[in-house]
Amino acid sequence: MNPNIIFEDENLLVVGKPSGWITNEASTTKDQPVLQTWVSKNFKFSTAKSKEFRSGIVHRLDKETSGILILAKDKESFEALQKQFKDRSIKKEYLALVHGKLEPEKGRVDVPVGRLSWNRERFGVLPGGRTAQTDYVVEKHFQKGNEKYSLVRLNPETGRTHQIRIHLKHLGYPIVADIFYAGRKRARDDRLWCPRMFLHAQGIKFSHPQSNKNLEFTAKLPPDLQKALDSLEMVS
Repeated sequence: MNPNIIFEDENLLVVGKPSGWITNEASTTKDQPVLQTWVSKNFKFSTAKSKEFRSGIVHRLDKETSGILILAKDKESFEALQKQFKDRSIKKEYLALVHGKLEPEKGRVDVPVGRLSWNRERFGVLPGGRTAQTDYVVEKHFQKGNEKYSLVRLNPETGRTHQIRIHLKHLGYPIVADIFYAGRKRARDDRLWCPRMFLHAQGIKFSHPQSNKNLEFTAKLPPDLQKALDSLEMVS
């Protein structure tokens, strides 16, 4: 499945990235679908083939995370959008299914995160790490057998690598099927009914980089995650 175009004008391209697609090209991405490669092959706007501007891709999503990504079609728009990310004026919204009945049902996680010195592939809560803040609200509760789950809406204030995944693990409610942070055995068991990590970038709000008009886009839950959710029993 290719990315789908949510919005396009002369300065912007907003796409829905499927799960399983890597956002940016790297030496390790051979034979895997990469959004940056797809853009450079299929579009002709000024940043499309630029390595310096990552084919216009302003921010990233993890490989298994589906959802909305913004691309800038020109250098000026790229820099203007980067500034909005830096100023934290871009508002992102994610949906995650986590283990357990998350309480309290509304709150903010404010703990620093960073790369772990003993495992350079992993990130975690790290004293002296980079500031990271995530607001959350529980949407619904579910059950499967004796296991409880919570569907959570998350608004990260900062954009650190694996931030949402780390913050939910820190609270004690890791994301369903997250091999890194839920534990391998638990994630393997999850994948019997949920095919991948249950994290979806469902909304974004920002200012148009040229007109300053307020823009808002949403991407509904993909069929694979919806099917996993439908396999659970909703509880009050």
